[in-house]
Amino acid sequence: MATALFRKSVATIARRGSPFNAAKTAASASTSFVRGKATLPDLPYDYAALEPSISGKIMQLHHDNHHKTYVNSYNQAVEKFLDAESKDDIAAKISLQPLINFHGGGHINHSLFWENLAPKQSGGGEPPSGSLAKAIDETYGSLDEMKKKFNTALAGIQGSGLYFYHICLTHSTTLEDFLEDSLEDSLEDSLVCDGGMLMMIEQNQDPVVGQYKPLLGIDAWEHAYYLQYQNRKAEYFAAVWDVVNWKAAEKRFH
Repeated sequence: MATALFRKSVATIARRGSPFNAAKTAASASTSFVRGKATLPDLPYDYAALEPSISGKIMQLHHDNHHKTYVNSYNQAVEKFLDAESKDDIAAKISLQPLINFHGGGHINHSLFWENLAPKQSGGGEPPSGSLAKAIDETYGSLDEMKKKFNTALAGIQGSGLYFYHICLTHSTTLEDFLEDSLEDSLEDSLVCDGGMLMMIEQNQDPVVGQYKPLLGIDAWEHAYYLQYQNRKAEYFAAVWDVVNWKAAEKRFH
């Protein structure tokens, strides 16, 4: 597998679907928009509900501070963009686009992340079933093998970063063969996959948009684990699977 695919910032599983924009992506992750403004979604569980995998203190800070900052910063950037648009200030609009992408992407990705988790008593950690389980087995051999590859990618991140690992599992060939065949093509071409799922990488806070539909995302920024795990991020990557909400991923897969 090409090492370049692992030098980005978030880990998500994505399946090919119909084209949709960032706003629609946010809506699919229980993100609410009021008159064009993004709002912070409520957590579907208590802060401490994911312990011991993720501490309540981390969840509170992560949701109430970090995610809220993305929401506020996105709204502020959009307001400035609209003002620039009313003045036909092209330079200002161009300069604001990276902020809109970064904070809007952070908002979408974190909204997805909260749905990707669930307390054990609510099914967190239970393995996937049905067509999603079949797709994973056909591509990786087993769920455990998929987790190993996923965690290897996460562990390879240098420094902090939100690493959404977009996976498109192909049914006709192994992921390694598919990527090897696609190396002769452009990166954009390598993301094309017929009827299945493909592993792909988005940089920084970039959300999954276009023809791909996000299924699962794990936050690998240090704020997601450092207060509890310090520099032992591999322990976090191993523990988070105990509270992954595969039922939510299954709904997105269909």
